[in-house]
Amino acid sequence: MLARRLRLSGLTTVSPHPAHALVRSLATHSAPENRDTPPHFAQQNQPPPPPQTWLARQIKQSPVAKQAFFRLLNLLGYGSAKQYAGRRAFAMYTNLCIPRPDEESHFWKQECHLPPTFQSWFTVTNLHVWLLTVRLRALPAPHGTHYIQGLIDHFFLDVEDRVRAVLQPASPNVLTPQHNLVPYTRPSDFYTIANGHNSRPRPRGKAPERLVTRQMKIFKEQWAGMGMSFDLGLVRSDAELAGAVWRNLLGARGAKGFAYPSDDADAQRYFRRTVNLAGGEVEKLEAIEKRGGLEAEEARDDGSGMHDHPPSEVDKYVAYPEVMAEVVEYVRRELVRLESIPDEAIIGKGEFGTESEGLQQMKFGPVRSQDGLVAALRASDS
Repeated sequence: MLARRLRLSGLTTVSPHPAHALVRSLATHSAPENRDTPPHFAQQNQPPPPPQTWLARQIKQSPVAKQAFFRLLNLLGYGSAKQYAGRRAFAMYTNLCIPRPDEESHFWKQECHLPPTFQSWFTVTNLHVWLLTVRLRALPAPHGTHYIQGLIDHFFLDVEDRVRAVLQPASPNVLTPQHNLVPYTRPSDFYTIANGHNSRPRPRGKAPERLVTRQMKIFKEQWAGMGMSFDLGLVRSDAELAGAVWRNLLGARGAKGFAYPSDDADAQRYFRRTVNLAGGEVEKLEAIEKRGGLEAEEARDDGSGMHDHPPSEVDKYVAYPEVMAEVVEYVRRELVRLESIPDEAIIGKGEFGTESEGLQQMKFGPVRSQDGLVAALRASDS
């Protein structure tokens, strides 16, 4: 299912099936406002709502018509447990996972030194998708399978939509309505789009499918690799989990040691990034050897912004153990909290219009806790 989703091309923000779009509109119309979201984030990052169709307006205005429409949807299968799980998983992804990079932007950018790129946004969002996935696995069958599949599907459909926006930004001068040119989920200020606000007229072309397909394969490998490494750390030890944090969230910086300030000209031009030695479907080891081997590949700037700190910033490594401990503590704390939420509260009521209800108690807390072990150790040293 995931592979088929990843091969989808020509994804647009307008559903080709009017019934699907109408069901989503009716299901999310009564969603409660997230009062914990900062006002500036809620105002600046909400996409403009698409215009409602005549049918949607009529159904919302007439309780009788709404009830009759929902009965029809039940007959068509839209009211099944699997369909409801897909819609509720979308609400989980939209309200719980997407806001996390922006809500903790200072920590991810200043403490973990993640560059303001879409790759960094994907990494942080992927972490929270994994956290939800761990809890959804514990749901009784077949709910767990339905919710996990829905969450992953919505995640990658959204990622593909955002990849296309990054590769081919929308010009403000096009005649196409703006709500058709932006992702149907909440935009993010965490990453910037090059030339995304260029005032010069430019044609709105399609992003090259070859680049989209290649990038989606890379993200699929990162999703699978990060999930397996965090799963392993979860069942083994905090040290193993800290290693997963270092490799995935800190870019495995300093894997071959630290470069210290020196008068040597080569040291001043120092650049190194970590290369995945396991290989994959996209970056194969044979191709790396043809480009000059591992050392040449490590010295090549791939534009991701994830590389070792230069000698002038070697002191940043000092904080890495504390940062890894904080993320490990955050992961453990959030998983324990999610475990305490009853299955019934996560599954939901199974009724149209209730897909977003009860999600407030699932909302992730801050990465740094004032009552955590790391905070206690920090206070004892001061």
